[in-house]
Amino acid sequence: MASLIAFVLGNFTLTFFAIGLVASAIQIVWMPARSRAAVIEALFSWFLFFSVGVSYLYNFVFHVFFGEMAARFIGWADSPFQLEVGFASLGFALIGFLAFRGGREMRIAAILGPACFLWGAAGGHIYQMVTAHNFAPGNAGIMLWSDILLPVVGFAFLRLQRPDPSAAAARN
Repeated sequence: MASLIAFVLGNFTLTFFAIGLVASAIQIVWMPARSRAAVIEALFSWFLFFSVGVSYLYNFVFHVFFGEMAARFIGWADSPFQLEVGFASLGFALIGFLAFRGGREMRIAAILGPACFLWGAAGGHIYQMVTAHNFAPGNAGIMLWSDILLPVVGFAFLRLQRPDPSAAAARN
């Protein structure tokens, strides 16, 4: 049981992504009519809530209040930068929560900012694996793949929800 809890907490990006899928499924099951747009909205909104909002809130708490443990998990020495990463994560969390029911522009911001952070982190993790042979759980494995793939999922949802240009042209 202890190893399961450690896996769930140590791979929080995967955990919160999965919880978002479960929340989406519950919402979809209870929908009176399941249109494509309604299903995409359910998936995207819960992705924003859990994979951006809750995940970055967790990251904030981890880096600000448990910085030494967070650094060790990534395979690094503790640093004052832990606090800065934590507060940046708090900002992303708040944007994720606002985007949960926010408009398109808010949702673009909630995907774009974290994507820059995550893809930059992924590059740093790969660099650390190659140069320092750092294969700590927070530097490689699920964390690395989620750094790469979660923004892809977010941009895919943005694309699926983009306004139909032909409908806009017809209105004008």
